[in-house]
Amino acid sequence: MTGAERRSSISLALIFALRMLGLFLVLPVFMLEAGRYPGGEDIAMVGLAMGSYGMTQAFLQLPMGMASDRFGRKRVIVIGLVVFAAGSLIAALADTLMGLLVGRSIQGAGAVSAAVTALLADQTREVVRTKAMALVGISIGLMFALALVAAPLLTAWIGLSGLFGLTFALTLAGIVVVLWVVPAETARPADAPPGHYSEVLRHGDLMRVNLGVCALHTVQMSMWVAVPAMLVQAGLPKAQHWQIYLSAIVLSLIAMGALFSMERRGRLRGALLLSIGLVLVGQVGFALLAGGAGAAPLWALGGMLFVFFCGFNVLEATQPSLASRMAPENLRGAALGTYNTLQSIGLFLGGAAGGALVKWGGHTGLFVATSLITLAWLAWTWPLKPIGREAAR
Repeated sequence: MTGAERRSSISLALIFALRMLGLFLVLPVFMLEAGRYPGGEDIAMVGLAMGSYGMTQAFLQLPMGMASDRFGRKRVIVIGLVVFAAGSLIAALADTLMGLLVGRSIQGAGAVSAAVTALLADQTREVVRTKAMALVGISIGLMFALALVAAPLLTAWIGLSGLFGLTFALTLAGIVVVLWVVPAETARPADAPPGHYSEVLRHGDLMRVNLGVCALHTVQMSMWVAVPAMLVQAGLPKAQHWQIYLSAIVLSLIAMGALFSMERRGRLRGALLLSIGLVLVGQVGFALLAGGAGAAPLWALGGMLFVFFCGFNVLEATQPSLASRMAPENLRGAALGTYNTLQSIGLFLGGAAGGALVKWGGHTGLFVATSLITLAWLAWTWPLKPIGREAAR
């Protein structure tokens, strides 16, 4: 990487990290803590409140991605972060489940992922773009690990409202980074062709990646409707959940190096399919554990989390890189807006459907559903054409 590419990659990864840390902090504790609010006795409504963030993201990722193509990436990113901060503040001040739902929905309206990813793609060469996207993915993985460790401890100290207040502060820090740290964006040539959005929808492999990220985040959000409760049933107090989360995440970050080595050897398609397979193994394992007699043992739950995170961390890095490489250059914001729209739909579906599945089918029913989703995703992705050096062989 050149110096400019390193600065762009690190600063934009920092924006993702600050924003995602705020989001991830509430993830492992939301289902337990939101149940204490008035209206929280309905688990399906609690799941809807958790997933409402993804619903508004789904509506606005594409328009904001398109806006970044036309009006500039950094301007759209700042506007989105301001909206996200406002939603965080509303959720911090909420005293009912409905107030949490409104705050989470407004958080989702700050849909900046497409603009941030498009800006990173604009400022890096294709030969180093996967590395740049991997830096973003690793930052997200690290924030996920930090959140899973810190959330139970912070919740015991400042409560769920305090977590949303901390998210507000982190978002303000992200705005500072955009304005004063991220390199200036390159102006788009005045005579550049506008392109047609239908090019994005007709790109078969790009749509495989887009639907894949929807499946991944549907599964991820659904898991967190059930996993905290399963750990409690296994005898681990909520304040000690970080021990399982930290062990699984750290070991998976070490193991994911083997999958990234496949990408470096030009086997990106193989790494992608293997990572989906690991997610599938994790979901099937959770389904078997949930359906067993009595509470699942902690070591088995930790093992399934490790397997899941091995696949999840690699997919978080490789899928946006693939989407940016496949996207037509003059439609990069729109293409990544589509990618992030489907990611957001997955976040919403995972929270809303996860709560309903647990209510009507228990933990076993939920993980059977996520296993079937992942299996369908693997089948859908299998025809993906060889990528990069794979295609040259």
